[in-house]
Amino acid sequence: MLWLGETVSLVGSSVGSVALTLVAAVTLHSDAFVVGVLNGAYWLPWLVIGLPAGAWIDRLGRHRQVMMACDALSLVVFLSVPVAAWGGVLTAAQLVVVAVVAGCAKVFFTIAYRAFVPSLVPDDALMTANAKLQGSESSAQIVGPGLAGLLAQLAEATTGMLVDAVSFAVSWLCLERMRDRRVPPVPRRRLRTDIADGLKFIAYDPVLRALVCFGAVSNLALTGFNSVGVVYLVRDAGASPGLVGLVYTFAGVGGVIGSVVARRLACQVGSARAVLVCQAVALPSMLLAPMGGVGLFAVAVFACGMGVTASNVIQGTFRQRYCPPELFGRITAASSVINYGTIPLGAVVGGLLGDGVGLGTALWVMAGVAAGSVLILVAGRLWLMREFPARRWTSPALP
Repeated sequence: MLWLGETVSLVGSSVGSVALTLVAAVTLHSDAFVVGVLNGAYWLPWLVIGLPAGAWIDRLGRHRQVMMACDALSLVVFLSVPVAAWGGVLTAAQLVVVAVVAGCAKVFFTIAYRAFVPSLVPDDALMTANAKLQGSESSAQIVGPGLAGLLAQLAEATTGMLVDAVSFAVSWLCLERMRDRRVPPVPRRRLRTDIADGLKFIAYDPVLRALVCFGAVSNLALTGFNSVGVVYLVRDAGASPGLVGLVYTFAGVGGVIGSVVARRLACQVGSARAVLVCQAVALPSMLLAPMGGVGLFAVAVFACGMGVTASNVIQGTFRQRYCPPELFGRITAASSVINYGTIPLGAVVGGLLGDGVGLGTALWVMAGVAAGSVLILVAGRLWLMREFPARRWTSPALP
């Protein structure tokens, strides 16, 4: 039921993220600055409420109820867009509010969702479950953007927002039909103390510290790369809009394949080495993109999508097995704030480089940073491990 609900919701969100931009650009004729504000507004809640959200979710222990509340809130705010458009009162300010509220709901849903999965399946099935869920996410990235564009062309841009709202209703119904699997709540303490526990766990654990630092740098590079990639393909490579969409579809195809091979690769070479191998193939392959031609760009995003997705499946399973359940929400929140916090920065840096030194040079720089980020995993001594460490039920000794 969780897989079904998430698959529908992910497709809807993939449609909705593109549709929100189309509503601003096509329906409201907003300028690029407004579109940029919309994209940043969706990620801003991670920086503002990400850390306390993890503590609150650990205190509640009711992950399914939190997820259902987030689905209901998202349904209402996304449904408000087509309703306002049909009434002739839709404004750019409303879109920004929708992006912020939806982003807040996404923060709570993501943290609760990652903590909820280990309670549904036995430990030895976590890798398979995560692979299926990650495969659905990659598949949604293939279907969503094209469907959003088709809906905007056949009907109107706000139709995509309606589809997204319906997808949240399906997710809510699937969660409602599941049995409650409550995790024992954490005793209430000062919020600052609870937040600090999650940060300290990462700071004093060498494996998690390396993975989080790597994620922050690679996300910055990947976002900067993507922020100029479309413009590069159109202006420098001479690709049509349809061809650009097809090129980025390869990233989703690679992600589906990566989710399928992740478990087998982890069994053959070990979970820790598999993450290192995946990223060592995925991120340096981005250096192919600025070498010229649409074909090399497609190969680069395909390899990147495949390697990054396989790595995410293995990393996610390791965290679910390794982190103490009573700290999982706070650890997830702390790592997500650090990882996602670099996404807006990467978009700004990529855009500034593209305007300042040229699109091709900007791609070289961002691809180089991405390739270099693999050295963080090497410095974290992942190459000396075959498997990630076993489950840690207690927090490390912290000062």
